[in-house]
Amino acid sequence: MLPTNVRLRKSREISQTLKSGKRYPAKFLVFHIAKGTTPESRFAFAVGKNVGNSVVRHKVVRRLRHLVMANLTNFPTGSDVVVRALPGIENLSHLELQGNFDQALTKVGS
Repeated sequence: MLPTNVRLRKSREISQTLKSGKRYPAKFLVFHIAKGTTPESRFAFAVGKNVGNSVVRHKVVRRLRHLVMANLTNFPTGSDVVVRALPGIENLSHLELQGNFDQALTKVGS
């Protein structure tokens, strides 16, 4: 579970990040990153019904949350980040998901 201070919770802020944030795509996920108003980065996850049913979507969020927790310091400080999952992500192994995540994360750093 992400600590409360790093969660992006208000739907208004999430939709604003999705609309105005810079996109960093990989094959099965996209980071939307916008300048935030807090000193630490905040995160939200967007996993649509096109990924799968409720059980599958929650599993994807848990897997992505784990990767975000391990990489908190690799995101720009004070930014709002929405991690959006794309169809096909539910079938990836852990190593494939990690590679996809790292691919998008390298684009953030450049």
